[in-house]
Amino acid sequence: MKKIPLTLLIATALASHAFGQTTDKDNTANNARDRDGETLTSGDQSNDPADLKITAEARKMVVADKDLSMGAKNVKIITVAGVVTLRGPVDSEAEKTAIAKYAKKAGATSVTNQLEVKKP
Repeated sequence: MKKIPLTLLIATALASHAFGQTTDKDNTANNARDRDGETLTSGDQSNDPADLKITAEARKMVVADKDLSMGAKNVKIITVAGVVTLRGPVDSEAEKTAIAKYAKKAGATSVTNQLEVKKP
């Protein structure tokens, strides 16, 4: 068994703390919810060219928005038959609203906004 130097372990622990990763990242409840087939996941994204175009355009607008948090830029954008479903955590109601507007502007016939605003 290879031994890990103590300094490496300490450095890793300090880095985790410095980047705010001291909270539990357990998302078991979300995973269970997604397995039931009732909610869309990224695997449900349509391969229809029109749907792919909507998703790509919405993603470009989200990524280009310098006011959005990194978490907001990484939300799931899933398009099926012109309907965009948005899922994932965002920092504020303003981010939630902005992303939905981008999806609509990208050509969505409707938007199902399931984005979750993080609690402070």
